[in-house]
Amino acid sequence: MNLSPESLMMSYGYKPELSEGAIKCPIFQTSTFVFKNAEEGKNFFEVAYGLREKHPDEELGLIYSRLNNPDLEILENRLTLWDKAEDAAVFESGMSAISTTLLEFLKPGDLILYSSPVYGGTDHFISKILPSFGIHTLGVTAYDSKEEVLEKLKKHEHGNKLAFVYLETPANPTNALIDIGMYKEVAKLYSTDTKQVYMAVDNTYMGPLWQHPLEHGADLVIYSATKYIGGHSDVIAGACLGSKELIGRVKVLRTFLGCMAGPWTGWLLMRSLETLKVRMDQQAENAAKVAEFLNHHPMVEKVYYLGNITPEDSRQYEIHQRQSKSNGAMVSFDIKGGEKEAFKFLNSMKLIKLAVSLGSTESLAEHPATMTHADVDPELRKKMSITDKMIRLSVGVENYKDIIWDIEQALEKVTT
Repeated sequence: MNLSPESLMMSYGYKPELSEGAIKCPIFQTSTFVFKNAEEGKNFFEVAYGLREKHPDEELGLIYSRLNNPDLEILENRLTLWDKAEDAAVFESGMSAISTTLLEFLKPGDLILYSSPVYGGTDHFISKILPSFGIHTLGVTAYDSKEEVLEKLKKHEHGNKLAFVYLETPANPTNALIDIGMYKEVAKLYSTDTKQVYMAVDNTYMGPLWQHPLEHGADLVIYSATKYIGGHSDVIAGACLGSKELIGRVKVLRTFLGCMAGPWTGWLLMRSLETLKVRMDQQAENAAKVAEFLNHHPMVEKVYYLGNITPEDSRQYEIHQRQSKSNGAMVSFDIKGGEKEAFKFLNSMKLIKLAVSLGSTESLAEHPATMTHADVDPELRKKMSITDKMIRLSVGVENYKDIIWDIEQALEKVTT
């Protein structure tokens, strides 16, 4: 019988007999591992540094926790199950997963095509740090057609140097959807026999449950594992998943940059994976009720929620039906007024916490224009509807009636 991922999260990849029969994987808080003999050490290093391929029947052990650690390896094995990936690489932060991946697949003179808006840290890395390495950038929006994207590439001075496509969908914080399959077609058009244009999708907003980019043409899927995967606001981590070949490349650079996750991080994430589905199911259920309340509140101008996409929004609706398995648990809304009213709302919350991040058990609210997306170009923020009146909510697992009560009383405070 093929067990479902939520069942396998309890034990997959772990052998209790190797750890004194412990029902849960211990924290292997060690820097190095003992070899049985010198020959074994030689064999391990030959494969670890790519000097030769692993033999089909060869069992490799552990060397050093910068290269591998039981907590890290078991976690990576379990993470692959949700996205049906061949391999995974886990990092000490989402940004280290993003930056390591981009640095591995881009070189000076290359062009990266990326969607806007993206998370503020990603935007800063792409628009301000990559150019310092001689890497060119071109931003596109969720509403650009394939023809418009190709025209932008044609007009760009370095359009013929396209080497990588980076998407974030749904977009943070607007929930705008981007057609993964369409951008895969663009990547194929610019690929040759000697140069493959790869595509990565940041799937943080939907987590491993609600969208599977690899099924729609992505070569790599990236997560801030801090969010839904961690889910308890007590760990910072990131992950990149894909084929063994591509993740192998990412892991080599991770080894030398030294940004792998440690055993404590790995253990915390393994614990969180056991409750991932029940948490996310509850969050999605709560978010639907919160969005419905906001849809009818007189102090709310617009609600940005996947469940609000209708067939009249033909292209967005079609993408949503094809790519998404849920409406998610992220809800942004425009409050009537501007920064003053938004701040009054945020300062009046009692249950919901005023903090950045998302996907955790507690509900969170923040002001994207002055917080997570403060470093994004003001004109781009305006174009993407990230205005002073926007508030972003990450809906948690509390009783939905209590979440709505808090939103309602905070909105009332704005008018008094």
